[in-house]
Amino acid sequence: MRTQTRDTSAYGLHYLSGLIRMEAGRNMANIGRKTNVSEQNMQQFISDSPWSGRELISALQTEIGFREEFSEGSVFLIDESAEEKAGGHSAGAGRQHNGRLGKVEMSQVGVFLGLANNGYHTWYDGELYFPEHWFSEKDANKRERVGMPEGIVFRTKLELALGMLQRAKEKGVPTEIVDCDSLYGRSGWLRDEFAELTLEYYADIPEDTTVYVQPPAVTWPLTKQGKRASKPEVSGLAYKVKELKSHAQTEWRSLTLRPTERGELTARFARWQVWTVRTDGSVREEWLLIRKDKKKTSYSLSNAAPEVSLLTMAQRKSQRHFIECSNRDAKSELGWDEFQALKYRAWEHNLALTIMASWFITETRLDWAHEHELDPELLEELELEVLPALSMANVREMLRAAMPLPQLTPLQSAQLVAKHLDNRARSRKSRLRRALSP
Repeated sequence: MRTQTRDTSAYGLHYLSGLIRMEAGRNMANIGRKTNVSEQNMQQFISDSPWSGRELISALQTEIGFREEFSEGSVFLIDESAEEKAGGHSAGAGRQHNGRLGKVEMSQVGVFLGLANNGYHTWYDGELYFPEHWFSEKDANKRERVGMPEGIVFRTKLELALGMLQRAKEKGVPTEIVDCDSLYGRSGWLRDEFAELTLEYYADIPEDTTVYVQPPAVTWPLTKQGKRASKPEVSGLAYKVKELKSHAQTEWRSLTLRPTERGELTARFARWQVWTVRTDGSVREEWLLIRKDKKKTSYSLSNAAPEVSLLTMAQRKSQRHFIECSNRDAKSELGWDEFQALKYRAWEHNLALTIMASWFITETRLDWAHEHELDPELLEELELEVLPALSMANVREMLRAAMPLPQLTPLQSAQLVAKHLDNRARSRKSRLRRALSP
């Protein structure tokens, strides 16, 4: 966080401390007040200071790669997260699908790459998604106001996810597996890109996806003008994947995935060798992995090698749960959904510091597990196979006890109220002035 003229790392420490120790209202102004940094200085540090959030994320990724616990069997996890916005002025904000709300709403969407291993998980990377209209000529002033860097071009969420994986592979992260939901998994193009990166993928797909249980025949018909048609004709034994759930030849196995605090996590799994067809007419051989729980059935395509067992595939596919845990922790424990800023640089700075907070707590949990081995007598006494692991909430609770946040004096509280009233009055005066201007 050192720039050519200043060392702003002290502000970074205060901001990180606020994210981890505060319980609510983790915006720039409140974090500044709680950590005895002026609001103006904290605002400038997050929104305008030229330190590189991307370089900090890269340094954190290097540190994560040094941990032995992530050196083998780790899984990359792709997901997105949307935050509702009051207007379209924040970087990337626009009317777009908000998965949490289940509808199109004014939102800001980030695409995130998580990393998980043996129940430990952390955010690893992230990208802010800009809807395509942000790159139109009429939005040039908006791009300037939020400080969109030169050279950024429109990229789909799939392209953002692929870019993060390419960066991770370039850093030599010892991970060869990636999980994603159906937004990403249904794209044959993206699955091919995963394979090019030598990643074993577990890509969720919609239940109406067509697959072939035998290699299909692909031909290109001619149009009336004698030219090759734009789409090939495919003939073969085709099924919607949901039809294979009840197929007579589907062999189901009940598998134990991992021990949890609520007991053993089990589900029923089956797999088929299937073929899918690319847009260019070439044929792709994949596994169709089906998972059946009590109330839900999910379908995934995978390029796992033939020798990979069904149990191993089931365990790898079921890691996607942990990106949802990382997203939830970022919001509920680190205030991701409380952040308020307009500028792109502020979003990226907050992302870097949130990843730092997430990794700090994950590393604390790993150290704790390493230094304090499970008590076999306690396991026997409680008749359990696994004891509860230290959670992010546990770590934050202990930090708040060891490093309590300062409390406002009556005078400071009165001054804060007076400042809020003054700001509201000035804001009202400004609105009235604009309303009366010709």
